[in-house]
Amino acid sequence: MRRRRAASAVPVVLFVLLLAVVWQLGTTLFRVPHYIVPKLSDVLVSLWEDRGVLGRHFAVTLEESLLGLAISAVFGTLTAACIEGSKLARRTLYPLLVASQTVPIVALSPIMVMWFGYELWSKVAVVVLFTFFPLAVNTADGFRSADAEIGEWMRSMGASRRALWTKWKLPSALPGFFTGLKLAAAISVGGATLGEWLGGEAGLGMYAKRASNLLRGEAVFAGVLLLSAMGIGLFLAASLLERFALAGRREVRREGAVW
Repeated sequence: MRRRRAASAVPVVLFVLLLAVVWQLGTTLFRVPHYIVPKLSDVLVSLWEDRGVLGRHFAVTLEESLLGLAISAVFGTLTAACIEGSKLARRTLYPLLVASQTVPIVALSPIMVMWFGYELWSKVAVVVLFTFFPLAVNTADGFRSADAEIGEWMRSMGASRRALWTKWKLPSALPGFFTGLKLAAAISVGGATLGEWLGGEAGLGMYAKRASNLLRGEAVFAGVLLLSAMGIGLFLAASLLERFALAGRREVRREGAVW
């Protein structure tokens, strides 16, 4: 199993190395101005020289992303449960969730700054705007994917409403929840960055914005690389959490049982 995973990672690593070589050679041979696309070597030097400052900004953006993700996970799951548990909620909340995505989040972000100021919670609110929808909708779809025959069998055996939720609906919703969590984890960093651009004093988004104003292309790209690494790291963390959470379920399925 480990060899398979290592083998599957080889093409990705080779592709990243190829991009790095093309980046370095292209900017050197064509003498691209550093404020447009800096050399990769200059970006790496900037990462090292500014490591202390970047570390502090990294921690701020990570905190904003994690808090927003946690809030979206809780309220997204509760919203999905309401949609599943009530026909009236299903007819009202679900269409509203979909309709909410027609409003550009960029347009709503300044409102969050007006409501919460320039402190931490305005950025967290923007992250919630980015991440709530995929979590709520995917979890709701997970609830709807529950096997109806299992539910009927449990009811015929006299299962209580609580047992139906804990033993049938909630386990059935886990794959959908984790699909939403992985999507939300990947885009949460973008929400935090946007919030920092609109009004912030710290964070990688603010660091990159200040570097851009000073035409420090290598610093801008250093911030962007760290933001990308953070997004990938959060996605992988959500995937790892999914693997642990669903491991028992897969084992039960292999043994031929229901739950």
